[in-house]
Amino acid sequence: MTNHRLHNKTIVITGASGGLGEQIAYKCAKNGANLVLLARNIEKLKVMKRNIVEKYSVRCSIQFLDVSSHEQIPGVFQNIREEVGNIDVLVNNAGYGVFEEAHSASMTDIKGMFDVNVVGLMACTKEVLTSMRTNKSGHIINIASQAGKMATPKSSVYAATKFAVIGYSNSIRMELSPYNVFVTTVNPGPIATNFFHVADKSGTYAKSVEKFMLDPEKLAKNIVDSMLTKRREINAPGWMNVGSIFYTLFPRTVERLGRKAFFKK
Repeated sequence: MTNHRLHNKTIVITGASGGLGEQIAYKCAKNGANLVLLARNIEKLKVMKRNIVEKYSVRCSIQFLDVSSHEQIPGVFQNIREEVGNIDVLVNNAGYGVFEEAHSASMTDIKGMFDVNVVGLMACTKEVLTSMRTNKSGHIINIASQAGKMATPKSSVYAATKFAVIGYSNSIRMELSPYNVFVTTVNPGPIATNFFHVADKSGTYAKSVEKFMLDPEKLAKNIVDSMLTKRREINAPGWMNVGSIFYTLFPRTVERLGRKAFFKK
């Protein structure tokens, strides 16, 4: 299925050089969108740009961006506006996690996760809000997590950042509704990417959930198919989202029955 809404639209993706962000970029290009790819790995972005332009004949711009360097963000988005003009869709994909029990978490990791996953996301979003409101069109897609709906042991900080992303998204969705600007949160469970190389250095959690891991290409297609629609959330896998709903309704029961399993990561 082709998303004809994306033809000739400009999509900005943070954390675009690998994993889910990379798959979203290729799917957008396949649907005729022009791309602005942002990441720290500029060499990987150069390869992606060459492949995208050659295969799909769309415009593709790349820029270095470390979203934890918040002072860089306004200048990067000013360059984007000068180069390509209006931004139709912003995908806030950059993010990472480190799984540690709260007493072991370093302040460096705590601050780092909030700088990237929360403040960096907000800073990037702030750069498109005024123009989208003025144009009365646009779509902001924030990659959150099922961890933002149901926290588990060893993910206290990571879950806190994703709770923040969901709360922020829910608020701006209401703010932007009168301006025909859409806000979608994507809440995936574990994805088969390099995420766990940082998050789970022991390999224990990745191994325990290996058979449940999401295919990033399939998730990317779901996200791209939903672009420029009013879809509120994308939750995957479905059974995990049912678990988060059950947790909302019966938190004590889930915490009591699931505690042993949760500690496996």
